[in-house]
Amino acid sequence: MKFASFGRIAFWLIVAALAAIGVYRFKFARVPVTKVEAQAGLIVAETMGTGTLEARVKTTISPRIQERLAEVLMDQNDVVKAGQLLARLDDGELKQQVEVATASLAWARASVERVKAEEVRAQAVLQQAKVNQKRVAELQAGDIASEGELDKAMEQLNVAEADVKRAQAAIVEADYQVRTAEENLRYQEERLGFTRIVSPYDGMIVRRDRDPGGVVVPGGSLLQLISTDEIWVSAWVDEVAAAALAPGQPARVVFRSEPGRSYTGEVARLGRETDRETREFLVDVRVKALPMNWTVGQRAEVYIETGRKPQAVVVPQGFVQWRGGKPGVFVSAGGKARWRAVLLGLRGQDVVEIAEGVAAGEVLVKPAEAKVELADGQRVAAP
Repeated sequence: MKFASFGRIAFWLIVAALAAIGVYRFKFARVPVTKVEAQAGLIVAETMGTGTLEARVKTTISPRIQERLAEVLMDQNDVVKAGQLLARLDDGELKQQVEVATASLAWARASVERVKAEEVRAQAVLQQAKVNQKRVAELQAGDIASEGELDKAMEQLNVAEADVKRAQAAIVEADYQVRTAEENLRYQEERLGFTRIVSPYDGMIVRRDRDPGGVVVPGGSLLQLISTDEIWVSAWVDEVAAAALAPGQPARVVFRSEPGRSYTGEVARLGRETDRETREFLVDVRVKALPMNWTVGQRAEVYIETGRKPQAVVVPQGFVQWRGGKPGVFVSAGGKARWRAVLLGLRGQDVVEIAEGVAAGEVLVKPAEAKVELADGQRVAAP
């Protein structure tokens, strides 16, 4: 019995000691904290997205016919102009085809002249047959010519008329042959033109895929060309930010190759389809200036400005804490941390606006160690 009573006494003594230590730590011990003064100044709200540098207009330069690649005149990083020769295919056989088509056209045109001459001759024979038939008919009416002579004159007239029609049909056929030869010549000349591969617009070669010597086929890539008139970052942005975004908004672009520098930009266009897995959509941000060494496809972060306020009470985001789903801060008052609920406003990159609850100049505190929690009224020690 005495041993049990002693154990209970010891237990309560321990509890009392722990309570005393807790009271001492809360009322007398100072918790190390970090402090900051709420500042009145500019705050810029930004929405962040991650994407890649892309050219709005990009083209795969490829041949339109199958032929041996004779020459590639451009390499990557070369700047080209619209219509500039980029590559050339072997044109020996196609030149011969053009020569054959040219000769065929000349023969067709000569045929037209020949059949036209034949029509002129047939017309002359017809006129003579008409005169002869009329003369024989008059003689036969006067019983000077026989009926057989009249029949023969009529037969000659009919043959002459048939010869004229045949000559006229030959002219039509020869005209069709000329048109066919002209179209064939145009076709062969166009195919010959396909051996000269030119730039469709001003731009830059970013990749070379083939070298001379091999046979290339339609659609096979020779060069990759981009237009440098419009370069932007296609960034994936959370769909939650969609309502705050609009074309023309200012932005800054931070390339991972230069994390310490921002490049100016603006929103060029908003995507109209959200990825159903990540719940993000594409926003194209036009870059107004590029790094000295840039590459299509390189990663970058974009920060799109969605709002700004020149005179706002601003504090670092790390000093805002949440309790019961509501934001608040600890304000230093008389060496103690006092909890105060606040209303948040704009959110910047590292700071947040306190719309209500804190005035400029007030000192906010937070525990110096991440695992330590403050309580309302706790004594604090700031460096």
